[in-house]
Amino acid sequence: MTDPIADMLTRIRNAQAVKKKTVLIPYSKIKLEILDVLLDNGFIEGLEKVKRRAKNNRGTSQKFIEVILKYDKKGQPRISEIKRVSKPSKRVFVKEKDIWPFKKGLGLKILSTSKGILSDLEAKKLKLGGEVLLEIW
Repeated sequence: MTDPIADMLTRIRNAQAVKKKTVLIPYSKIKLEILDVLLDNGFIEGLEKVKRRAKNNRGTSQKFIEVILKYDKKGQPRISEIKRVSKPSKRVFVKEKDIWPFKKGLGLKILSTSKGILSDLEAKKLKLGGEVLLEIW
């Protein structure tokens, strides 16, 4: 797998397309931090670190993040669209002065900054720029 963040986003998109309540994502620190930002901004309902036994029956276990997806009263997913911006082939960076509200404040950009993974609003408050990882609305 060349881009684990894009894989995580695809897993979330696919789970919401079939109205699943939860989705399992292989664990990594950066994915957990991105999901924490999504949780803080109300795009997902919850998350939990879990260990599952590997299929090879060697007694080893793998770490996963179980994401509880959020839907409105009509059954529509809270995440309308989620898009990877900075890719391994093309990195996209933004300066603090170039950060503007995304989708008139309804959307969110997630940035990788020197202070960690932050939303665009938090980065603007801290006067930080960084790599734009994804856009969500």
